[in-house]
Amino acid sequence: MTDEVRDIVGVGIGPFNLGLAAMLDSAEVDVDAVFLERDAEFNWHEGMLLEGTTLEVPFLADLVTLADPTSDYSYLNYLRETERIYEFYFYETFQVPRREYNDYLRWVVDELDTPQFSREVTEVQWDDEAEHYVAAAHHPDTGERFEYRGEHLALGIGSRPQLPEHLRGHPEEDVFHTAKYRYNRERVLDADSVTVVGSGQSAAEVFEDLLERQVDHDYRLDWLTRSEGFFPMEYSKLGLQHFTPEYEQYVYDLPQETKDGLIPNQNLLYKGVDPGTSADIYDLLYRRSIGDRDPDVGMFAMTEVGDIASVGNAYALDCHQWQTEEDFVHESEVVVLGTGYDRPIPALLEPIENAIHWDAKGRYEVTEDHRLEIDHPGDVFLQNAELHTHGVGVPDLGLGCYRNTKFVNRLVGREAYPEDSDTVFQDFSLDQFVEHAPDTSRHGSETTAPTQND
Repeated sequence: MTDEVRDIVGVGIGPFNLGLAAMLDSAEVDVDAVFLERDAEFNWHEGMLLEGTTLEVPFLADLVTLADPTSDYSYLNYLRETERIYEFYFYETFQVPRREYNDYLRWVVDELDTPQFSREVTEVQWDDEAEHYVAAAHHPDTGERFEYRGEHLALGIGSRPQLPEHLRGHPEEDVFHTAKYRYNRERVLDADSVTVVGSGQSAAEVFEDLLERQVDHDYRLDWLTRSEGFFPMEYSKLGLQHFTPEYEQYVYDLPQETKDGLIPNQNLLYKGVDPGTSADIYDLLYRRSIGDRDPDVGMFAMTEVGDIASVGNAYALDCHQWQTEEDFVHESEVVVLGTGYDRPIPALLEPIENAIHWDAKGRYEVTEDHRLEIDHPGDVFLQNAELHTHGVGVPDLGLGCYRNTKFVNRLVGREAYPEDSDTVFQDFSLDQFVEHAPDTSRHGSETTAPTQND
């Protein structure tokens, strides 16, 4: 236990809180911080660190570059310090290997003094008398207890694999989430049949990995999704402008009811298959079909998996093709579920939940600059928990740096990092368009109508 009160206590160490730690260390600021993580060491989505997979964003979306390209914690400086700068120069691509991105994050962790591992935060309280937060933690293995005090908090506990209730209850080596794929791959390769469920990037990467290994292991491979097809993620340059400060501001200003109708229909902005992965899968299938061969592969969309039941040494998937309203049963020895991730309200907030402002659906109310609406004077900075208020850019690695810029500047009370504006070529709000287009005005505003001679 300690009576030391830090400026900020970070809960969870993923890319977003790690970026905040790096930016606090890089800035010419005096901020006393600590960041706590329950795992014994850092690894980013370790179960999906597959050979050949890449980030879906350019390397410029590292922890710090979009705020400060000269930072010691940039990806390019990592390459310089690890003597890989020329290798990367000839690599000639913006999308870097995911395994190397993980190595970069681990390098940053080693360079910083503020991260502490094997510290699982179990509850956060507010000390009324001292006016600061108190985070209780313990060592997951030894049970040793710790207490951290901070004027402010940064919640970066991330998401967790989502397994629908009706698909649970089976041996984890046979029916499991894509997040555990690398750990279970040897078991999968020994199966007679494998089915991947879901059509996001993780499911596609697992399907591609299994497709590549199928020749050597001779299993039946199927891919099912409830989506209308195996569609690519939006990756056009104009489409990517939805991951900008301007679009985030536009979404935040919308009525909550409008946002609740908008965001669920934008999945392909961030949940589809990377176009490169889609092309690689097709090319593999094409090569396997040369010489009138038929790849032992099935792909079927518009299919909801309603239940999974054990049948001998395999599993029966109760399926429903929702467009034609047809039901069928599909059997598979192993099932890999790409059913996404969720972000539940963490139990550690229970002691302060009465001070938190909740919306009508029991979600956080959030300020424009990504802080939790709370009755305590200490700020609670949210990392990737505000999709419902700020839109699809919230999980984006590139916008994480912009969000952390706001946090750092608020902590120090000045612009330690520039807060970018006017970053896109298109306008999202009518006010912006009217401001930028000289011949445009709102109805009811004073304007001069053009004449035939104009």
